[in-house]
Amino acid sequence: MWAKYVDRPRHVAGIDVEPPDPATLADGEVLLRFLVGGLCGSDGPRWRGHTHPFTPGPGPHPGTPMHEIVGEVVATRSRLHQVGDRVVGWADRFDGLQEYLATGEEAVLAYDESLTPVQALMLQPLACVIYAVEQMGPVAGRDAAILGLGPIGVLFAHVLKHAGAASVTGVDVVDRSDVADYYGVDRFEHHSTSSWAASLTASSRRPDLVVEAIGHQVGSLTHAVEAVRDGGFIFYFGIPDDLVYPLPMGLMLRKQLTLKAGTTVERRRALAAADAYVREHPDLPGRYITGVYRPEEADAAYRAAYTPAPGQLKIVISAVPR
Repeated sequence: MWAKYVDRPRHVAGIDVEPPDPATLADGEVLLRFLVGGLCGSDGPRWRGHTHPFTPGPGPHPGTPMHEIVGEVVATRSRLHQVGDRVVGWADRFDGLQEYLATGEEAVLAYDESLTPVQALMLQPLACVIYAVEQMGPVAGRDAAILGLGPIGVLFAHVLKHAGAASVTGVDVVDRSDVADYYGVDRFEHHSTSSWAASLTASSRRPDLVVEAIGHQVGSLTHAVEAVRDGGFIFYFGIPDDLVYPLPMGLMLRKQLTLKAGTTVERRRALAAADAYVREHPDLPGRYITGVYRPEEADAAYRAAYTPAPGQLKIVISAVPR
């Protein structure tokens, strides 16, 4: 079967491997045929050649790094899924970019059949965002700021706005003015997070809630601490490439702040919530997926996904005939 993997920094190669044997499935696992995979910020470190706690290290690991997956169940040892089901969710081993892959039953969910596989892919990142917003407590009436308006940041804006946030400010060095209004951003700040935070004065209306949706650097967390109002809340969603992050603890202390982070634990419930959310906002998938590549174009897809640009949001790889 075909598979792709990162063979050297910033390069995706093809490899032929033996398909998984259905007889080797563990209890609660399903074997999927790849339909669509999405490129996420958490796949980026491995693509750049770094080791990362979530993905295998250097070497020919078929299918890595990819965890956002839409697939068809071809074999199952699960009571939740039947052969023929089309499901969306997580490739548990971050090995989604291959023709067949196994994953756990709790990592995937059958999706609304009115969605195409490409459209259904967005349910996975949306599930992560919905779950994170749940961890923030009531957001109605609060002023929110989102650092980074990439594929994850715009979903935070949309979900927070529809949860009743009084205002949403988005900050990005990439010009996101073309999508800001649609996703519920009231004020788009085309700046670095450092310059935006430095521009806030004692008389500025500071956000009650700041979402760090960039990751891969240590500085933007400090900028969130600097920008949020006294008594405010920070949710760190970005992927931490470094195991240890410096934190201006004196400022945290004086401002009486709350900092929270986390991953999506209740995956099937979050996916179901995302499925229901898209039913309420049916035009969302068509606006969110901006680039579709074939598996043989995987190298170009990864390069595009990690080169942010105006007008570009989610990049996916699809084996579904066009």
